[in-house]
Amino acid sequence: MAQVQRMSRLMVKTLRDDPADAETLSHKLLVRAGYVRRNAAGIWSWLPLGMKVLENVARVVREEMDAIGGQEVLLPALLPKEPYEATGRWNEYGAELFRLKDRKGGDYLLGPTHEEIFTLLVKDQCTSYKDLPVILYQIQTKYRDEARPRSGILRGREFQMKDSYSFDTTDEGLAESYRLHREAYIKIFTRLGLEHKIVSAVSGAMGGSASEEFLAPAAAGEDTFVYCPSCDYAANTEAVTHPLTPVDGSAHGPLEEMDTPDTPTIETLAAHLDVPAAATLKNLLVKVDGEIVAVGVPGNRDVDLGKLEDHLAPATVELVTAEDFTGRPELVRGYIGPQGLDKVRYIADPRVAPGTAWITGANKPGKHARNVVVGRDFEVDQYLDVVEVEDGDPCPNCGTGLKMDRAIEIGHIFQLGRKYADALQLDVLGQNGKPVRVTMGSYGIGVSRAVAALAEQHADEQGLCWPREIAPADVHVVAAGKALQTELALDVAGKLGEAGLRVLVDDRAGVSPGVKFTDAELIGVPKILVAGRRSGEGVLELKDRRTGEREELTVDEAIARLSA
Repeated sequence: MAQVQRMSRLMVKTLRDDPADAETLSHKLLVRAGYVRRNAAGIWSWLPLGMKVLENVARVVREEMDAIGGQEVLLPALLPKEPYEATGRWNEYGAELFRLKDRKGGDYLLGPTHEEIFTLLVKDQCTSYKDLPVILYQIQTKYRDEARPRSGILRGREFQMKDSYSFDTTDEGLAESYRLHREAYIKIFTRLGLEHKIVSAVSGAMGGSASEEFLAPAAAGEDTFVYCPSCDYAANTEAVTHPLTPVDGSAHGPLEEMDTPDTPTIETLAAHLDVPAAATLKNLLVKVDGEIVAVGVPGNRDVDLGKLEDHLAPATVELVTAEDFTGRPELVRGYIGPQGLDKVRYIADPRVAPGTAWITGANKPGKHARNVVVGRDFEVDQYLDVVEVEDGDPCPNCGTGLKMDRAIEIGHIFQLGRKYADALQLDVLGQNGKPVRVTMGSYGIGVSRAVAALAEQHADEQGLCWPREIAPADVHVVAAGKALQTELALDVAGKLGEAGLRVLVDDRAGVSPGVKFTDAELIGVPKILVAGRRSGEGVLELKDRRTGEREELTVDEAIARLSA
């Protein structure tokens, strides 16, 4: 059956200039090439060419999910409050959750992710161990009220996502479901033509234990990850760990207070004492669910609040304000030290190891203390990796300096465990007739985000260069302008369609050859077949969009070449 789309009948309007608000390459090209159009901040319409690419990505995802035994369902996007309240996520999601009321005052939300609803579905449908394991998935619109939607479809408030969930009766079964998804994701992103890295990650608000991200390296990426050039270690910066290595602190002298006027910052203190910032101890005060907590890191490093929030989730973390010092005389702003903070919980990075000595605040205005030894002069209540990762930090596996890069998150897989099953009481009858608590996995792929990632990785100065698997067509036939050329282009396009190829043919009247050629480059179909100056001889020019290679072929040769 012919699969031919004539551009004279296609709703597509290409643009010569970049949109004024576009910053990323994918945003610029997807709008200019007529794939998407903006409706409002973070809200986009998919036009005919864009829908073809989006559907091709979804098709690849479906095929590989079906191959591991996944069963597709479609759950509602409008969801009741109660299941999310039972798991605590009604409040944990905070301002990113779209909340609404119906005419009777009932609370609802637009689903950002569907762990709760899938859990309840399985609770209703599966009652025995014989019903498990099961993998369910959907491809559906999700909603998140992003504070700063930007970068086109990369960070929108409405987006297409594949979310799947595995349900098993044993931890070993969960590990197998996780492995199946991991391998399926590798196949999906390979087929899509996405260069990707698999990195260790943190679970955050999702909960659970094991977690990995699939990242597509790109300059427009909002995720920063690290990798080791000497071994296979790779991780999201929020998942990088540093070993806790206690040292012998017995050789350090006694704690000594010093007058250090006008030195409320690490920079002024280091300059006053003529010491490196790394010799000082920085103590950041934050509020964790309203409780003031001190966080200690070396003075030459900064606290990564995102990592701190992930470690302490679902607690809310915020910086203290000037008002928080009122009525707390032991908290001397700019001169805080961990010694003597008996009423304040103290969290430290592993670099602040037992036995290490520091210069830090003396809890008195204009005074600091030296030889403040961890374990002798103060105790750490909890060790957490909280410093911002820097290029050159040691690899946790081999010690080589880590490298940093930017990427787009295109997939994330979690071993959730029993968090949601416990909250919603998901049990099945086991072999012995007793209830067994089900264990779960959650696995997401950003379908619409994958389109943007592909546009970032597969483009040049002229426009998009789609991989064939997801391109809107296999070949773009261009009629250079004259009636004979248009007639030949339509004839060849029909024959290519009959051969099973997806064909886009530019038969627009009154459009110059230069505009048609520019649009063909911009739209990015892998092969461009031109009916040009030698059309009268039945000779066409075939161009590879990615490499730019050209060759002249007869009609039969072109059809044979493209159909191979």
